[in-house]
Amino acid sequence: MALRKQISLDAPWWCFFAPLLLRCDHCHRTLASSSSGNLQRLGQKEKLWREFFSDPSQWWDNRSEKVNAKYPDFKHKMTQKALWLDDRQTPPWVEAELAVMAPGTIQLTVFSWNRRLARYVKLGQYEKAMELFHQMQQEGISPNKFTFVPVLNTCAKLQLLEEGRLVHQQIIQSRCEFDVFVGSSLVDMYTKCGSMEEAQRVFHSMPSRDVVSWTAMILGHVKCGEGQKALELFQQMQQEGVEPNSVTFLGVLNACATVVALDEGRHVHELIIRSNLESDLFVANSLINMYTKCESMDDAWRVFKKMQTRDVISWTAMILGHVKCGEGKKALEVFQQMRQEGVDPDPITFVGVLNACASIAALEEGRGIEELIIQCGCESRVFVSCSLVDLYIKCGSMEDAWRVFNKMHIRNVVSWTAMILGHVKGGQGQEALKLFQQMQQEGVEPNAVTFVGVLNACASVVALEEGRCVERQIIQSGCESNVFVCNSLIDMYGKCGSMGDAWRVFKKMPTHSVVSWTAMILGLVKCGEWQEALELFRQMQQQGVEPDPITFVGVLSACASVRKLQEGRHIEEQIIKYGHDSSVVVGSSLVDMYTRCGSMVDAWRVFHKMSTHDVVSWTAMILGHVKCDQPQKALELFEQMQQEGVKPNPVTFVGVLNACTSVVALEEGRRVHEQVIQSSCESNVFVVSSLIDMYAKCGSMEDAWRVFNKMHSHNLVSWTAMLRGLAMHGHGKEALVHFERMCQEGVDLDDITFVCLLSACSHAGLVDEGLCFFDSMGLVYNVSATLEHYACMVDLLGRAGHLREAEDFINIMCCEPSPSVWKTLLNACRIHGYVEMGERIAKQVLKLDPANAAGYVPLPNIHAAATNGN
Repeated sequence: MALRKQISLDAPWWCFFAPLLLRCDHCHRTLASSSSGNLQRLGQKEKLWREFFSDPSQWWDNRSEKVNAKYPDFKHKMTQKALWLDDRQTPPWVEAELAVMAPGTIQLTVFSWNRRLARYVKLGQYEKAMELFHQMQQEGISPNKFTFVPVLNTCAKLQLLEEGRLVHQQIIQSRCEFDVFVGSSLVDMYTKCGSMEEAQRVFHSMPSRDVVSWTAMILGHVKCGEGQKALELFQQMQQEGVEPNSVTFLGVLNACATVVALDEGRHVHELIIRSNLESDLFVANSLINMYTKCESMDDAWRVFKKMQTRDVISWTAMILGHVKCGEGKKALEVFQQMRQEGVDPDPITFVGVLNACASIAALEEGRGIEELIIQCGCESRVFVSCSLVDLYIKCGSMEDAWRVFNKMHIRNVVSWTAMILGHVKGGQGQEALKLFQQMQQEGVEPNAVTFVGVLNACASVVALEEGRCVERQIIQSGCESNVFVCNSLIDMYGKCGSMGDAWRVFKKMPTHSVVSWTAMILGLVKCGEWQEALELFRQMQQQGVEPDPITFVGVLSACASVRKLQEGRHIEEQIIKYGHDSSVVVGSSLVDMYTRCGSMVDAWRVFHKMSTHDVVSWTAMILGHVKCDQPQKALELFEQMQQEGVKPNPVTFVGVLNACTSVVALEEGRRVHEQVIQSSCESNVFVVSSLIDMYAKCGSMEDAWRVFNKMHSHNLVSWTAMLRGLAMHGHGKEALVHFERMCQEGVDLDDITFVCLLSACSHAGLVDEGLCFFDSMGLVYNVSATLEHYACMVDLLGRAGHLREAEDFINIMCCEPSPSVWKTLLNACRIHGYVEMGERIAKQVLKLDPANAAGYVPLPNIHAAATNGN
């Protein structure tokens, strides 16, 4: 039978059956009141046995006639001195000497077997204890209740549930099941082996239950994560008049820590004080642990300062408490104080201190801690190395993280996962996926946290197929029911644009948290399904799920996209109702929603209410004023934002450059360009495209070309910006060359590209080229013609004097022509003096747009042009 050890922090073995061993000595042995008395008695017993072996003939051998513990194994014929083999003061060498003296004739009594069992258990030699129990049975020795207690304790330590059940059957056969000590040991064994149902069955069948049985049940529920049940048992135990001991308090305090029951913990603390156990080091450490887990550091410090002695566990609990409360700097101060008082840190201390450094991004302090870890010889501990890797990743030093990672002799799932998450955080999603593959090649199985990191990596690089492959692995590993994994799956599918997959995962989930609903809403927003996102938000509220700030960010974005101003105002009321109006990210989203819906009054109202303004809220206000054709106000806001110390981001620069473009502020644009360079945003393609557009519209094509040529790589946006600039300045031939370069570099063209191209042809009078490009749009480039493209063709043909063809183009349009298209043709009639057509077109304009008198304006000019021409 394979035996398995388990490392645990359970109470010592004697906490559970020492009282039983004391009871079995009631007939002929007592414990000394002092250690010196015990040593004296041991010396006397040693002397007596040596006297026995010096002349065994002077002693009666009563073992064959022995009937109970009162009857000695050997008795001196003259002095009547007595010797018991099962006496715990009997030296270990006695049995060996007896065996040598009379080979094959020595048969140990059950009391001797029990004594040997107890000794093995006390020394922690549980495998030997189990072997001895089996040997005892093979030799036909019937166990008694004093045998069962250490054997059950051994089963508990080695997690031998099946063996424990067999022992339970023997207990029933021996009619010992109603003994309180045996019953308590059975309860303890079942709880430690994770079989709470069997433990409860034994517990409820006991005629009387002592503190040991109650404590075993409480500890069992704590171990199974049922802290609330443990607290209920503790209350019931007190109602039945059973006084708790120190081990009971350890379990109850752990239960309070598990369920974060601060008030219950304080009540238990009062009971501990009444029991005079507050000075017990283990109890005090458990009190500190409970208070820190409940984030009550003031209470923890009160206990800590009252302690007469503090060990490494006490100091470490305080350090971990400050880390949990987000007080990394304070945790480091406690660590320094601990070292000043001469207490050496252990591996758990180092984990806490490294987490403290990570929480405040203290890279240099972390490197100093690493040196101390090496000095203490703790660098080989896997969980310490994992914490080091995590520290360096959170401090942004992937070089240090890789150095530690490569030095690790054993790399477990935690270390691999830390590296994967680090690369995801650093925007290196592809590297994270490679690490995931390498981890599996080395035989390390991923856990739920690993899958969350890998799914985030897939989302960041829009790797849909890899994400589906990861989902299959998740199902195989049995993690598909993990709510965090499911939420990450939904998020990944949403960011990869596969809402069908996201819905499939969402519907399979047994319960949906606010994160699940929010992930779906954000996915719908990203995929442009704004109305569906708002409908899902309403369903979420009907289900009674309270939205969080991120939910509101997604819903406000949906409102902004469909310009639902009134719905946005209603959502603002809910934001105030749920108390999220103080959130900066929510406030910024509200400002953005109102500006995009064109309500600058509401935007300013929210903006003024915000206690702090981040770059998002400032940028929203700048973009709002640009959109509302108030570019000068946008530039003033940009200057004010910088005066308040808020650094612009790429989106801010795009808005400000558009403002410069609107007011043709070339010098202002150049100053913004300098700030773009200083902010290291010159590589951002959207910023660069806005720079090109600004320079082109401000009349400086030389600057536009300089910016374009400095780019390391070009995308559709930058190519199109340059094409638009060339078209604007009438550089038709250059625009065609630019277009050819785009095609040669394999750029995927879109409808805006052809609007710019056709506009360039129009300004340069390149009619044939324009017609050719229009025909090739759908046939070659698979781009559908829109109203703008038809308008460009009408302008192209009209400028060149091909007015009949221009009118034919209007008549064959795939969509209803707008008044502006007819006005373009009307203007061409004025230029070329087409009076009859001009009158007809003017009537068409008036019919489509009667409120606009512009249709009448060109008519006198048309007649005048025709007269002058004659």
